[in-house]
Amino acid sequence: MKKQLQQQNEKRLGQLEELAESLGIEVRFEKLKKESAFFPGGLCKVKGEDIIIINSTAPIDDKIEIMGKALSFFDLSNIYVLPALREFLDSLN
Repeated sequence: MKKQLQQQNEKRLGQLEELAESLGIEVRFEKLKKESAFFPGGLCKVKGEDIIIINSTAPIDDKIEIMGKALSFFDLSNIYVLPALREFLDSLN
């Protein structure tokens, strides 16, 4: 059961990465440190470009949530998004 959940999470994370790519958003997984605290990451703009930076040491559930929340800021109405993925993104709002 745990292995199946892990596979589902990895699949969802991959789908989110593909969606970001289709929107022209760069996704970076980097080891992030904030003074004496854990920083999970998020959406930012660098030189006018949207980038999602995610702490590579974050649990996969956190990575999915961070990427989902970041992507939910964008207009996805004219882009095909898998129904289950769209439902997930809608649930974050």
